[in-house]
Amino acid sequence: MCGRYAAAKDPAALVEEFEVVAAPAESLGPDYNVAPTKKVYIVLDRPDREDASLHPRSMEIARWGLVPSWAKDPSIGSRMINARAETVAEKPAFRRAFAKRRCIVPADGYFEWYLPTEPGAPVGKGGKPLKQPFYIHPVDGSSLAMAGLYEWWRDPTRADDDPQAWRLTCTVITTEASDEVGRIHDRMPMTVARDDWPAWLDPRIGPDAASPLLAPAMTAALAAYPVSTLVNNVRNNGPELLDPLREGE
Repeated sequence: MCGRYAAAKDPAALVEEFEVVAAPAESLGPDYNVAPTKKVYIVLDRPDREDASLHPRSMEIARWGLVPSWAKDPSIGSRMINARAETVAEKPAFRRAFAKRRCIVPADGYFEWYLPTEPGAPVGKGGKPLKQPFYIHPVDGSSLAMAGLYEWWRDPTRADDDPQAWRLTCTVITTEASDEVGRIHDRMPMTVARDDWPAWLDPRIGPDAASPLLAPAMTAALAAYPVSTLVNNVRNNGPELLDPLREGE
């Protein structure tokens, strides 16, 4: 799964990297401990209002945790932070978004927790093994183009002219882990190769044509190293969360 990630790049750098023509007016600050329900950047193609044949690429701000359009309560989003690549095209909560509301969720890297099973591994209260967090990121410093879906949810309690009447939410698609990180966890965020960005983001491409893109696609090698358990607490948020764990810590 993907339950935490880091997103500290300057928005202008993301605009350039993902070839975005429109950026949001609001700017998010560096976040080294992105957690569910937080605001995040997503990259998507939306039909031009005046010319439906045009699909300019924009960067928007969404809440992490997909709220389907039919949901009665937006709190369901906290349980919809991930969608499995193997079932995303069929699951009722995701299939409509997969059909025409696919996006990219940029990340510097993500966190995963390894549960040691070898003899002598550290244990906590009750003798249970302690999970060790790892930070996983592209070696070359490029962004992870995590595959995602987005939805717009209408809040029925707000008036039509209320700017908060519509809520934009997203989810991150996960797939089987590659060899580089499979030893840490059997799942990882699905990534979209740069050459596949146009097809993945194009809302005119339906689920049948998009389904072949549901596969791990790493354009750069990944590095993984243990980090401090400070990341376990969402209130901790700083660049020190990405520091490699020193021996003896």
